[in-house]
Amino acid sequence: MIISTGMRTDIPAFYAKWFAGRLKDGFVYVRNPYYKNQVTKYVLNPKVVDCICFCTKNPTPILEYLDGEISKYRQFWFVTITAYGKDYEPNVPERTKVIEAFKEISNRVGPNAIHWRYDPIFYGNGYDKQKHIEEFTQIATALKGYTNECVISILDLYEKVKRNAPGIYPPSKDEQIELVKELVKIANDNNIKIRSCCEGTHLAPLGVDVSGCQTKEVIENAIGLKLKVSKTKNQRAVCNCLLGSDIGVYNTCGHLCKYCYANMDKQIVLDNMKKHNPNSPFLIGESEKDDKITEAKQVSYINSQLTLF
Repeated sequence: MIISTGMRTDIPAFYAKWFAGRLKDGFVYVRNPYYKNQVTKYVLNPKVVDCICFCTKNPTPILEYLDGEISKYRQFWFVTITAYGKDYEPNVPERTKVIEAFKEISNRVGPNAIHWRYDPIFYGNGYDKQKHIEEFTQIATALKGYTNECVISILDLYEKVKRNAPGIYPPSKDEQIELVKELVKIANDNNIKIRSCCEGTHLAPLGVDVSGCQTKEVIENAIGLKLKVSKTKNQRAVCNCLLGSDIGVYNTCGHLCKYCYANMDKQIVLDNMKKHNPNSPFLIGESEKDDKITEAKQVSYINSQLTLF
């Protein structure tokens, strides 16, 4: 099975100590985000966890734990580095710091196991085609040799995004094609292939891989092993990715990015983060009297007879 840590919050950036503790204790409790007293217990053991997938804007806090329990697991990393400044990413560290952490992880796991995310792409308030080209060029040049792939996606303008980030908007399809055509050239110059995330097929003629950002094949290339797995029920209809079971919690990411879909409100996030106990089996809070804990059905997907390299 796959354990994911980054679809609901940024665990490497804000909860690294807690995560290392969960690996040491060998299990984690995860609340259903819609029915809070429904709790799933996941066993954390390399025998059943085929890969841990990380997604972060700041890997630096978790670096000190990479030689510990995490080193026992196969890993796949997404590290998001964008064009945006403190106006939209108020608590994301300076880009140079994130790039250095990216390089350190790449040196440990290899460029197949760490991909750069440049998303979401939006226009407005000073961010236009030229700005994206300039910033993308700087980042791609810095990451040359440390990753083979970059994932892009276009901003989804949810109501919460409209409220938190007025004035930004997703570029039209024609604008997307004009921009991505240039990004593909820059990426190719730096030996990086571009993938898109849930954006349909209109970017495929430009040389973009539109099959998905975390597909079975991507994970297989990261860990060097073949997986035997069918499409899982937690995948979105438009998504071909092997998303795995996420152990995060919505409304807990302290980056407080204005365009974020996983945070509803700044005050809610700050209140939730105060409830974090690094020694708790729950990311946020503790056990409650009405909790119903169910053990997850966990099966390894690895086909031990086949390896990629």
